[in-house]
Amino acid sequence: MKIKQLTTRLLFALLALLLGNPATRAQTKPLVVFVTGDHEYSGEETLPIIAAELEKNYGMRTKVLKAYPDHNGEKDIPGLEALRDADLAVFYLRWRQLPKEQLAYIEEYLKKGKPVMGFRTTTHAFNYPKGDENEKWNAFGEFALNAPPGWGGAAKHTHYGHKSSTDVTIVPEQAKNPILTGVTAPFHARSWLYRVLPDYPTKGSTWLLMGKSVDPDKEAIENPVAWTGKNSFGGKVFMTTLGHPEDFRLEPFQRLVVNAIHWELGRPVPKSWKGKLDIQVPYREAK
Repeated sequence: MKIKQLTTRLLFALLALLLGNPATRAQTKPLVVFVTGDHEYSGEETLPIIAAELEKNYGMRTKVLKAYPDHNGEKDIPGLEALRDADLAVFYLRWRQLPKEQLAYIEEYLKKGKPVMGFRTTTHAFNYPKGDENEKWNAFGEFALNAPPGWGGAAKHTHYGHKSSTDVTIVPEQAKNPILTGVTAPFHARSWLYRVLPDYPTKGSTWLLMGKSVDPDKEAIENPVAWTGKNSFGGKVFMTTLGHPEDFRLEPFQRLVVNAIHWELGRPVPKSWKGKLDIQVPYREAK
């Protein structure tokens, strides 16, 4: 009996030690790593606000990586080794030319079949010259996010004029999709519509939201602006072609992003919304 009591006491003591250790508690929280570097949409400013909200109200750990020396730096994003511990990688990139050793961290993450999220210009995250040893990364949008493999050309991936904007609606069949919990639609987004049809999103993807160009400079054809699926590595995907800084001011878009992060992590989508975020970040003309 004494041995049994002693064993029980030791188990309770160990449990108390583990629960009382902040470092141990932190390790039970999922780690979301945001990888940013775009010339145009201030992703390195909007996403840290999302990251702070995840830490404050949703029980997550986050790390935000930024292009060096600033958003126009195309060849260096320090800290990508953080992806080795990430439970979710969120990308907002545009035409980077990272060195091979940095790409290796992204490739290692993808090959584990872990979830991936992308915003807008991440369809054309990389832009290596023809014949470069890293040229395959120009198709990152396709193999990682079920999006077109780069911009223009054979991908037929273009957009409506910068003076246009987008009306967003929910795909009726997805009205009860957990990612759309609390996402009131229709809503109006500042982003000019990206054209991904007819070949993308890749077969097997689930379209969540559709967009129609307002004040278009050519025939307005509806295109999906948010979808989910499995990528070529078997990882869960959430991709949206929205992401203008003014989109991040919209409560429906904020809820979409927070919901999608939970979904990617296999967590229940929050039933209780902690409130609209104040995101006031400028748009920059691309160089």
